Amino acid sequence: MAEPTFRQQRLGEALQLLRERAGMSQQQVAERLRYNVPKISRIENGQVPDIHALRAMLDLYGVIGDEEAPYIEMWELAKEKGWWRAYGILKQGYLSLEHDASRVREFQLGFIPGQLQTVRYMRAVFAGTTSPRSKKWTENDIAVRQRRQQRLVGDKPLQYHAIIAEAALRNADREQLVHLVRTGRLPNVKIQVLLESAGLHDGQFGPFILLDLPFAGDPQVLYIEHMAGSINIEDPERLKTANLVFKHLSKLALTPEQSAAWIERLAAER
Repeated sequence: MAEPTFRQQRLGEALQLLRERAGMSQQQVAERLRYNVPKISRIENGQVPDIHALRAMLDLYGVIGDEEAPYIEMWELAKEKGWWRAYGILKQGYLSLEHDASRVREFQLGFIPGQLQTVRYMRAVFAGTTSPRSKKWTENDIAVRQRRQQRLVGDKPLQYHAIIAEAALRNADREQLVHLVRTGRLPNVKIQVLLESAGLHDGQFGPFILLDLPFAGDPQVLYIEHMAGSINIEDPERLKTANLVFKHLSKLALTPEQSAAWIERLAAER
């Protein structure tokens, strides 16, 4: 079964909040709508209800008339299937977040960010993993990354800001370095290099990504990937800390112009 997307989770959370504001338990809602408790629980955890169930729940929670419009819009977004499903990806994790994001800010220590990778670099990364990867898996993941990169161009491109540690760039080939310089010239893309000479900093705790979502309330998500999986954080205090760290790292790093020149010099040495 596919994991719920951020859109689906958002709808479920909104319905849960409406229920709680109405002072009702899941049991009471189930009895009034002639559902069972597990169904109410699944909906609040991201399972998209049909339109009749949605309207029944909104009516029960006292949401009527024009007040329904935002929830209907959330429902329409939630029922859309993500493009990644065509690639057989059910546990989409980061993909659904990036797909909806209007701005992404990423700090990377050891790798070039996926949004900026060349195909050759992707293959080198996959070849270096300890987990066995089939040829089909590799080609599939390359196709997914290339599809993700399409968000950097177009009518409404993703606003993207990457801070990349020097070590990651030292391990990149000339083609990858040239690609970074070229991509960094896009008006919606900012690339900065954090040199080793900057000294110790909070970024050494690990890479992280901040995503801004264009939904009501301007939600933001902190995404952290590690060797055993990944976590999404939406806690305001933790997000505040992550934003401050990213801002500090941006000040420590070379400017975008200085970074492009530094990368060009490194590419010339290859």
